[in-house]
Amino acid sequence: MATNRTFTMVKPLAVTENNAGAILQMIQKAGFKIVAMKQCRLSKEAAGAFYAVHKERPFYGELVDSMSSGPIVAAILEKADAVNDFRKLIGATDPAKADAATIRKLYARSISDNAVHGSDSDENAKIEGDFFFSMLERF
Repeated sequence: MATNRTFTMVKPLAVTENNAGAILQMIQKAGFKIVAMKQCRLSKEAAGAFYAVHKERPFYGELVDSMSSGPIVAAILEKADAVNDFRKLIGATDPAKADAATIRKLYARSISDNAVHGSDSDENAKIEGDFFFSMLERF
């Protein structure tokens, strides 16, 4: 059964290019409620731990470097069928293949600089949200 929460992270390039506000506005206009949010910077160790599931993939090192290159905005979002609805809103990982008016089509540069992370399952949404937020930081 689908849950009502998912996790997202506005990636460093999108933050440094001042697109975080526009991305968050798109998220809210799509009916998501932000129940936790913070801006922070991941160390290489923290980025590596967050993306540990990809450790054996060839892009892992580049991903860790990219994710630790600047500030990110992490958030837990709430909406019915949150994971699936958010995946539709962000679009395909490759912005060239993303549907028009999706976050990645509008704000991403490439597969590696795709502007935003979105959980791919209810289980990962919980794990990822727990990585960044204590229960005291959620509303």
